Amino acid sequence: MTTTIDHLIVAAPTLDEGAAHVAACLGIAPSGGGRHDRMGTHNRLLRLGPSAYLEVIAIDRDAPSPARPRWFGLDDRDPRAPPALIGWVVRTADVDALTASLPEDLATKLGPVTPMRRDDLAWSLTIPADGGLVDDGAMPGVIDWLASPHPITRLEDHGLVLESLVVTHPRADALREALHSIDFSGPVVVRDGDARLEALIRASDGVRRLT
Repeated sequence: MTTTIDHLIVAAPTLDEGAAHVAACLGIAPSGGGRHDRMGTHNRLLRLGPSAYLEVIAIDRDAPSPARPRWFGLDDRDPRAPPALIGWVVRTADVDALTASLPEDLATKLGPVTPMRRDDLAWSLTIPADGGLVDDGAMPGVIDWLASPHPITRLEDHGLVLESLVVTHPRADALREALHSIDFSGPVVVRDGDARLEALIRASDGVRRLT
């Protein structure tokens, strides 16, 4: 069951700081979004072409603390850390079937399929029980939008297009094998080295970098 890039995750101390970081990198700030009551977070979004988008996410300090660890390792992130591209998510048409077909160790690493909701959107997403990033963010989470419209259908098209995601990790071979296991297809380059993510995004004035 093929998976493709759904969205990139930029974590930030606040949404305003995250939006400013994206604007500095890409020339356009994300907007819209909403609150994730189950996780105590909120977000802003920016379209990156016909099938992917960027999400700036931050802890919602006005929301009650969630009953479980927040996703994307936000609880463990230094609140003074600057905004950064920390993770990514791939899309599938049936996340339950996909995770059931995976090797047990990989399915456990990705975490249970968790139902989520924001406003009128409902989806299912793999989230590790501890809320952490998988392989320092190198391995993506897996999302299924169920019957909900995809968020990009509601986002303004500013002409930005994700050209490639460069994923650097010290266990690059193992990461390539894991991506093969989820039948991933998309513009991702996996390299050996210290863990980091870099997105190359085409804008009207050329290719820009987001880290």
